[in-house]
Parts: sequence; structure tokens; C-alpha cells
Amino acid sequence: MYTIEQVLLKGRTRMRTHPPRTHAQRSALVVAAAAALATVSALTLPQSAGAAESSPVGFGAGTTGGGNATAVTVSTLDAFKSAVSGSAAKVVKVSGLISLSGQVDIGSNTTVLGVGSSSGFTGGGLRLKKVSNVVIRNLNISKAVKTDGITVQASTKVWIDHNSLSSDRDHGKDYYDGLVDITHGADYVTVSWNTFKDHYKGSLVGHSDSNASEDTGHLRVTYHHNWFNNVNSRIPSLRFGTGHFYDNYVVGAETAVHSRMGAQMLVQNNVFRDTQVAVTTNRDSDEDGYANLSGNDLGGATTEISQVGTFTSPPYSYTAEPASSVVASVTGGAGAGKL
Repeated sequence: MYTIEQVLLKGRTRMRTHPPRTHAQRSALVVAAAAALATVSALTLPQSAGAAESSPVGFGAGTTGGGNATAVTVSTLDAFKSAVSGSAAKVVKVSGLISLSGQVDIGSNTTVLGVGSSSGFTGGGLRLKKVSNVVIRNLNISKAVKTDGITVQASTKVWIDHNSLSSDRDHGKDYYDGLVDITHGADYVTVSWNTFKDHYKGSLVGHSDSNASEDTGHLRVTYHHNWFNNVNSRIPSLRFGTGHFYDNYVVGAETAVHSRMGAQMLVQNNVFRDTQVAVTTNRDSDEDGYANLSGNDLGGATTEISQVGTFTSPPYSYTAEPASSVVASVTGGAGAGKL
């Protein structure tokens, strides 16, 4: 938001070839600018697509990663593995595209940040196992063969933001695993402003119908402003936990949001295109899930809601922009290279 002085300066800059204003004209401009700013201040507006949050919104709020630790830049796999190990606060910048097989374990209190728009990993992914306070941002992660692009397992306080995650659909659905999978009682996670592209199984939250003892009361995840493009299913698939899915753009899915095994899903102000089933609560598991829907643009997709849930108001502050502006915001702001 601009101050009155900035508004006046911008006005003078745009019109500097015109004759100077009189005192009366300048006074009128001040009054008009003040009125305009007062009007804007009174509105609750969504954040613009080009303005990346400095901290997570949603269940992952409070995640700081490495905080203000001095950044280390790496460009090889060995250097990366060394830099992200341990639980001391650290900020690791990845420069260039690094090939790997399998996954690299990330320590607690870590920020992993891609440099520019084309840095990251191909062939494998990252694993957060029994750690806390981790930020993963601005990375390209592609074609993680027989594993996940990002695994969050038995970990808490995680922010996955502004990454570009992809594979291809030239192989069978099990050739790659998930793009972002959150399992084994992981908790307090925000997944925001990412692109998920060309994949079968997008994001699984809760890996098994038989894992209630570990997962119940956990798996609290927020997804907002993500772009799922040509992802077949699991957008996301949630067991046992609590999910808030708002302001996302889904294109080309067979089955998108899937709530099962008593999970509670709030599905708000999303846009679905070329999608068969936008939300389902009654597939593939022994027990149905729950879902509440509001403000969505289904684009002709169907819904299968067998149980309406009780999760209607998240326990955190957020602003959900209307579905009418989601496509422009998400396509303009999601993915690596937008920070």
C-alpha cells in the first residue's frame, strides 16, 4: 500500500511534462488521495500474486526454517547433503539443477531455497523425516523415480512454497510416487503457491487406512494458491486429518479433492476446469470422509459428498480471495522463479 506522499510522487512522475499544478490543484489531489487510501484500508483484500509471503499462512504458520542464519550456496549433490544435515539453524541455497537418485534427508531448522527460476533437483527428491521447522522454497523438483518429490514424514512445522513439481504421464501411475506426500502423523504443514504438473498421484496425506493410531489428531495441512495442471488425482487425498484447501486452480483431474477415513476437509474458493470429480468423500477406503464446500467454481465437475463435516472455520487468520480472481493470481504467481 502506498503512502499519500508516494501517491503524489507517482502522480507527478507520470505527468511531469505537464505545467505545474496550482496550490488549489495540489490540495485537491491530497484530499482525493487520502480518501482513496482510506477506502482501500477499509477493505480486506487478497495478497497480489506477485507478492510472496515472508511467512506461511495456515496450519504451517510459525515455521521459520533457518531464519536469519548466514546462507550457504551449493551446486553439487555432496555439498548439498552436507549442508542440510543436522539440526542447527541453516539456510541452504541451491544453484543449478542437481541430479540425484532417491531422496536427500533434510535436518531440522533448515531453509532450502532455489536460486533464480531453474535451480533444484531431478531424478529424486527431498525427505523430511522426524524433523521440525523446515522451509522448502523456489525449487524445481522433477521426475523423482520410484519416490516422492517431497516426503514429509513424522515431522512438524513445514512450509512448502513457490516450488515447481512435475514428472510426466508417459509411464504407468506407479513409476513415480507422489509430488508432495505427508504421512506418519506429520503435522502443521502449509503447501502454498506451488505448481504440480504432469503427474498421476499429486499429494497424499495419510498413507494407509490402518494407520489411525498414529495419524488421528495430526495431519493438519493447508493448501492455498497452488496450480494442479494435468494431475490425475490426490489433489489432495486426505485420511484422518484436517485439511483446508482454498484458492487453488485445478485443471485436467480425474478425481481432485478426496476426503476419507473420517478426514475433515474445508474446500473454499477454488477453480476446477476439465475435471471429472472436484470433491469426493466416499471412494477407495473403508470409511468415508467429510467435506464442506463454499465459493468454488466447479466448472462442470461433479461432487460426491456423502458426509458434510464440522470443520468450517480454521483456527488461524487468512484471506481467501474469490474464485473469480484465482486463475489470474495462481497462474501469475505460483511456481519457482516468482519470489
